[in-house]
Formats: sequence, structure tokens, C-alpha cells
Amino acid sequence: MRIFSGIRPTGDLHIGNYIGSIKQWIDLQNENEGIYCIVDLHAITTPYSPKELQENILSQATSYIALGLDVEKCILFVQSSVREHSELAWLLGSITPMGDLGRMTQYKEKSKKHKEYINAGLLNYPILMAADILLYKIESVPVGDDQKQHVEFARSIAKKFNRQFGETLKVPSVKINKTGARIMSLQNPRNKMSKTDSGAGCINLFEDSTSIKKKIMKAVTDTGKTIKYDKVKKPGISNLLTIYSSFEDITIKEAEVRMKGKKYSEFKKEVGASLVEKLEPLRDRYIDLKSRRVYIEEVLKQGTKRARIIAEPTMIEVRRNMGL
Repeated sequence: MRIFSGIRPTGDLHIGNYIGSIKQWIDLQNENEGIYCIVDLHAITTPYSPKELQENILSQATSYIALGLDVEKCILFVQSSVREHSELAWLLGSITPMGDLGRMTQYKEKSKKHKEYINAGLLNYPILMAADILLYKIESVPVGDDQKQHVEFARSIAKKFNRQFGETLKVPSVKINKTGARIMSLQNPRNKMSKTDSGAGCINLFEDSTSIKKKIMKAVTDTGKTIKYDKVKKPGISNLLTIYSSFEDITIKEAEVRMKGKKYSEFKKEVGASLVEKLEPLRDRYIDLKSRRVYIEEVLKQGTKRARIIAEPTMIEVRRNMGL
């Protein structure tokens, strides 16, 4: 099965990115054809530094490989290096109703957050994301619940295109993360963990061990004593159980059993120890790969070539069927 996914190069990856997306990519890569993209065209729809963008792209690629993405088994490339993404987005935009774009949750959230930076690219973000997926005739898109709306949008546009211009684009299925894990901020556990979280709310994947343990110990919980999963009444404890079970590869129930009778402080120490044990080897590999810039650049160059072999025939078919 051919699958596609990507993350914006807008800062350090955190444990939510890993649990929600990247870990699933790695699990899928042995039995599927994976196409993984660093979506820099999406990144420029919100405030960014042009000077830092290329470094962020290389850092992101280095991170993926350090975390276990096998570039012999999958394709890893930068979105803007394959011009067919932009072309297909423009063509799909010609059949996309304006009203559909205004209703997209991400546009509403980002336009509120960056009121000084509301642009047409932000409004058209879902069209570009649809192009990312449809360009490669993807069968399945692994996403978290928060991205499901975008994949449904891509499905809708593909169906509309096929009705109007003949069977051309494959309608992808949505593959929700099997654990349903969504990692929340350690300081505000009712909000999703974000790269923009400041201070103790977010744990970066390659953060040093001492800092990781301190942040876990400072994580917001509640005044109770029972370690039980309840997102409504105990969001902080529920978030820590999700983090622990994800890194230990066990169920939430199994995590609750392990922690039965423990104090919150003891529970937090266990969570911190688990994170450090699992993340230290990944950090060491990241540091090693960081010094091999030429290798990372070559991986992306080869990934671009492999991606375009798939993308070009799709665009030839799209242009022909649209009468271009």
C-alpha cells in the first residue's frame, strides 16, 4: 500500500509529533511504500524566518532518519523541490468552492493566532495538502484525529475532479493512528502539545535527559491520588498515561495497572525514566547524523528524483483530462 505524510519544518520536533505521526510511519515502512515529505510550502503560510528555513528543513530530515525512517525503503524529500505539488494545487483550486475553505478548522485557528499574517496561502492550505496526497495516487494517509478533516477534504476534491474530468485521481482512505494518541501540553493538558509551547509545556525529541525529567516532574496533574485515565476529570494524569503507554508500547489499561498504588511523584519519575531510556539513543543518533550534512542533502536529492518519477505521470494525465 502506498502511503503519504508530512510535517512542516517550523521548529524542533516534540514527543507529540513522534507519537502522533512519525512512530506510525516507522511501523508502516516495512510493509508499505512510504512517501514522506518536509512540507516547506505549507510552512510559509505562517510567520517564519527565510534565513532559518533551509536549516530547519535539513534538521527535520536529519530527525526523521535518526528516529528510524529507512530511506532505502521509503521516499523522503522536500515539497518545494517537486514543482508538481504547486501545479496540481492551482488546478485543484479551480474546482474548489470558496465556502469549503472558509469552514476548515485549521484556517480558523491559524487566522486567530496570526491575525497580522492572514493570507491566501493560509486559506488555500487544504488545497495544497490535497495536492500533496493526490499527486502520488496515495491509497492511505496516516494522520491523527486533528488532521482527519484535511484528508476528507482531499477525498472530496478527488471525487469532484473525477466526476468532472473522468477517472484520474485515486480517492485515498484515512488511516487514524491505531492508538488514537494525542499528546497534550504538560502545563495545559486540555490543549494539544505544540512547537510554540514555551518552557515546561513541551518536550522536544532530542532534549537533554535532565530537562526531560524536570518537565515531567513539573507537569500539571490534579489534587487527587488515583492514577486513572479520565480526560475530563484528570486531563493531566491522562496525558502522562498516554505518553507512558506510547513509549512503553503498552495499552492505557496496562499502564494503569503498573502504576496502581503509586504516588503522583513516583508515577512522574517512572514516566520521565521511560522517556529518557527511549529517547537517549535517538538523540545520540541525531547528533551523529547532524555532522553528516552532505549525506542528508544527498538523501533529499535522491528522494526528489524518486518522487518526481511518480508525480510527473500524474500531472500529464491531469493536464490532458482538463484539456490543458
